[in-house]
Amino acid sequence: MASLPSYEYYKDLKEISQIRSIAETLMTNPKVRKINIAEAYEMAKNQPGVAVTDLDIYPPYAKKMNLPEGAKVLNDCHGKIIGRTAKARVFYNRVPELDQRKVEGDIREAVYQMEQNKLVKAEGILGLDNDLMIKGTLITTESDAMNVFNWLSNFTPFELIEDQYTKSKKLPIQDIIIVAFNEWTCNDEYYCNIGSPQLALVDEKHNVIFNLGMRYFGERKKGTLTLAWTSGMRLKMAACHGGIKEIDFTSCEEEKYHPLGKRSIAFYGLSGTGKSSHTNSADNAATMPKGFKKVILHDDAFQIDTQEKVCRVWEPSLFDKTDSRPIDHPDWKYCISLMNHAMMNIEGKVIPVGLDLRQANGRSLLDRDLLGEWVNRCSFPKALAWLMKDNVLPPLIKFDDSYLAVAMGAALVTRRNRAENVTEAELKKLVFEPFANPFRVYELWKDVESFRKVITSGADCYCFNSSAYWRSSDSDLENVDLKTSLTLQTAILTDQLAWEKWDLIPGALLPTKNSVEKILPGFYDRYDPYKRENVKNYIELVKNRFQQRIDFLKNSDLKSKPLLLKKLVKALEINC
Repeated sequence: MASLPSYEYYKDLKEISQIRSIAETLMTNPKVRKINIAEAYEMAKNQPGVAVTDLDIYPPYAKKMNLPEGAKVLNDCHGKIIGRTAKARVFYNRVPELDQRKVEGDIREAVYQMEQNKLVKAEGILGLDNDLMIKGTLITTESDAMNVFNWLSNFTPFELIEDQYTKSKKLPIQDIIIVAFNEWTCNDEYYCNIGSPQLALVDEKHNVIFNLGMRYFGERKKGTLTLAWTSGMRLKMAACHGGIKEIDFTSCEEEKYHPLGKRSIAFYGLSGTGKSSHTNSADNAATMPKGFKKVILHDDAFQIDTQEKVCRVWEPSLFDKTDSRPIDHPDWKYCISLMNHAMMNIEGKVIPVGLDLRQANGRSLLDRDLLGEWVNRCSFPKALAWLMKDNVLPPLIKFDDSYLAVAMGAALVTRRNRAENVTEAELKKLVFEPFANPFRVYELWKDVESFRKVITSGADCYCFNSSAYWRSSDSDLENVDLKTSLTLQTAILTDQLAWEKWDLIPGALLPTKNSVEKILPGFYDRYDPYKRENVKNYIELVKNRFQQRIDFLKNSDLKSKPLLLKKLVKALEINC
């Protein structure tokens, strides 16, 4: 088998945390009934608040899961809270010892409350590559059957690949346990109460999460992924909240592309920066050479193994927003499950409607077939791309300094906009999310070292500005459209660009005029940093933005690694 049960993992059972012991005691109670995905589906159909629509579950998926022929998509609508609640997270291993004792007692009380209900559990596999598979168990109430179905759909039901899992590589990692209790009640001010009491208790060292008072499926999904990513990090693999695809140029019609072989490119960015667009684009806005072949590992979660030089996937499905998918969108063909969708009676059929008509953050689980050809492992990335909304940056930068490259990823940014209710001063501030991963629960320096190893092991590193670039002021900007970015992505993959140093930022390179003008006429004059108007103000803003990056890193846990921090800070210093 791959991951290990507690009695095998812990050489001394006294090393187990009380949090894991509480979860494991609940999990092994014979009164907790084990169910499979077909049973979860039938139970969910009868769950209050869950509607059976007239949209077919993607037939190949339904058949694979032994669901009834013609099984219909279920729509689970929640109440006030329709997204993840970051403020509800309590990190067990970070709180003081007295707080740990308090939390342990409160969890025991929550489990006692929970056990007054009929309970079920489901077993799933995280990971689809034979060298990275972890067993997970979700324990919850029968009234939470919809989330059981969604969790098994998002990952893989244990019985579906039990033989493969049994033969997979044995890992020095504990099995994952997720405990969920939606009906939790608590009036303790120690815990978050936004709309209702909520607690996401994370014990990443012992691979356990408790989701209390949380109906939203995203809490189960991202909680489970958080433990998977952390497990991968413990195995010395880089944890990636991003998308990655592999391009095979050996099948191109023109033989000049054949020497490029297979190349993978990975994208990291926050919402709205183009991560999925870059990963999933069919042909990069018709700029890819004819005859190429593409496979996608995933558009959200994977792990990079620098020792074996491969990337491995965690999930067989997609958890997508549907705000831009109207009723006739072709993606509905691949639908497995829905949550928080409006529904309409159209010609006698109950049809779910995307477009966020009912509220924001309507979501759908979709089969990975939507991506076209997909794989469970792909080649080591030829390129990493940070996607940022920072208007002092040109559309594309390449880094030839590994410390600058990793510093830009560690201080990956977006910006607030005027649609938000913030002051002008706030508009000038950057919002940081290292490596675009809000689910990191270990120290930032570990990600920094991990990604620097990826870069020094052969991955080139780039930064795309996915919004707009300074023309004459912070509000007078040159738009950077998606087609331009996709064209530049193709140029990177096909070695069409030559590079020259950017004097302002040592370690940063820009495309040369001769190379970029061949593929994007007018690009150089439009985006040349040396042709910015009000250049003094521009340079001051660049200096301010990079100082914000420096300040962010200085105030992080990188303080515990002074030599590493010093090198990152030095790499971010502007030459002016």
